[in-house]
Amino acid sequence: KAGATLVGVNCLFDPYICLDVIKSMKLALDAFELTPYLMAQPLGYRVPDGGSFGWVEIPEFPFSVEPRQITRFEARKWAREAYKLGVRYIGGCCGFEPYHIRAMAEELADVRGKLPEASEKSDHDLAIHKNLESKLSRYANKGDLSFWMNQKPCTGRPLSTPFCCQPSPVTVNKAILN
Repeated sequence: KAGATLVGVNCLFDPYICLDVIKSMKLALDAFELTPYLMAQPLGYRVPDGGSFGWVEIPEFPFSVEPRQITRFEARKWAREAYKLGVRYIGGCCGFEPYHIRAMAEELADVRGKLPEASEKSDHDLAIHKNLESKLSRYANKGDLSFWMNQKPCTGRPLSTPFCCQPSPVTVNKAILN
């Protein structure tokens, strides 16, 4: 029954795998009636194909991983889910940028009691985008948080999500498809 005051996970695996590990840890901790603080600092890249040692096993490691980076809205979503699981030390490791950390702090402003200082430089409430929606068609729906939270981002690279999942990708040069 001796144990640490703080337990958690750090890096190597993406935020969604990190959440699964935290869930498993909580089950074991609960079974032994242990209640340490939980912490999580996941990798800021998507690596579902990372293997048993995470992102260091992907072909892009270490110098070409940027197309796998999570969005600030994925970081927000992850932070909320981690908080719901009982994680109280929430951060990010490799691949996380300052805007990811700010987005997580903005997401958890209700439990923190305030927005981070840097929020004055972000469109955290999407007010700017809401205003632009009515003026420019390219901003349609971009003032709505659910638009961003349900976004399926792509890498912009050939054979990435938008190119592979379209029945007839008319915006793609035919040479890329061959």
